[in-house]
Amino acid sequence: MKNLLKDKEYILENMPEGFYTCSKSLGIKDETLDFTVILSTELANAAAMFTQSRFCGAPIPIGKQNVANGKLKCFAINSKNANVATGEEGIKNVIELNELIAAELDIAPEDILPSSTGVIGYQLPMDKMRAGIKNLKNNLVEGGLDKSAEAIMTTDTYPKLKMCKIGDATLVGMAKGSGMIEPNMATMLSYFVTDAAISADELEKLLKEAVNQSFNMVSIDTDTSTSDTVAIMANGAAGKVDLQAFKEALTAMSIDLAKEIARDGEGATKLVEVTVNEASSFLQAKKIGKSIVNSPLVKTAIFGEDANWGRIAMAIGKCEDEIEVDLEKIAIYFGDTLIYQGKPIGDKENLDQIQSYLENPEIKITVSLALGTDQATVWGCDLSYDYVRINGEYTT
Repeated sequence: MKNLLKDKEYILENMPEGFYTCSKSLGIKDETLDFTVILSTELANAAAMFTQSRFCGAPIPIGKQNVANGKLKCFAINSKNANVATGEEGIKNVIELNELIAAELDIAPEDILPSSTGVIGYQLPMDKMRAGIKNLKNNLVEGGLDKSAEAIMTTDTYPKLKMCKIGDATLVGMAKGSGMIEPNMATMLSYFVTDAAISADELEKLLKEAVNQSFNMVSIDTDTSTSDTVAIMANGAAGKVDLQAFKEALTAMSIDLAKEIARDGEGATKLVEVTVNEASSFLQAKKIGKSIVNSPLVKTAIFGEDANWGRIAMAIGKCEDEIEVDLEKIAIYFGDTLIYQGKPIGDKENLDQIQSYLENPEIKITVSLALGTDQATVWGCDLSYDYVRINGEYTT
């Protein structure tokens, strides 16, 4: 796969057919890009997954309703304001915006999937949004997904955009998110578009499989967003593709984007990858992996480059009420260095190796349970001083 943001010419030459975008600043919070539409010229097969938060944003129920028939023509996304905890007025604003966008683009409102991300508890600045949406159709450009990836950002430090070819078809994926990240059957905000011809039923199946191996395996701070959405449109312009090849590409791209989200976690200095193998089940491996990657003590030790492997043991141990493990069989590795196998391994030399290893920007921790053959890999980041600063100043 190729990161489009590193090669602008490649972006212009290799976009999926039949997709147009408009990205602009509506002035929701500042002068940076804060709004984008991604339009398919043809009614596309579609699928989506959404946050399981019971305090979901106003766009979520509208999006669920609109994608229920497996068809969409447009994603419409604003950043800088989440439209969450805004009551009936928030819902009415989503409906009005969908109607305005639909009128501008000559499409049906129910063919639009709306999303909002940003600060919770504020009504959308509707006067600014109504004004900014005018003449939307005249501002559409072919491709332009690099600008869409930029327009959906909040505290992200860079846009996250990936693409790959599957036969004659192209798949492009983008994501945003660097805080309030602990997905539950969804992701932060992530959108995929492809000109491959794939049925809506097949898209839904492939998307769920990809999400469960990628975005559902990433965590920044254990907090599930109120606005999580992942969606895909396939307009069929490039014809049919090998479904197995497409599945592999979608999954690999989703994993790549999930890792980018973890790498760009608020205040993060290190990407942390935890693999739990030889588990009795995937669920066991995932729960232990998440326990490790979510532990504030583990995260701060990695930030401080402190070879305190006892914090890994702690994070495993606090899962024991739910999941039985055999402490005499567990092995813990930092990178390739074994530090525990039923008892501490090695001496000061091992600790020095781990200390040096923790200076790297990417840290891999492996836990072998010696209970079975299942495994899971999760991703997260360290916890730095900047995380507190960013979130302490989020609304100011």
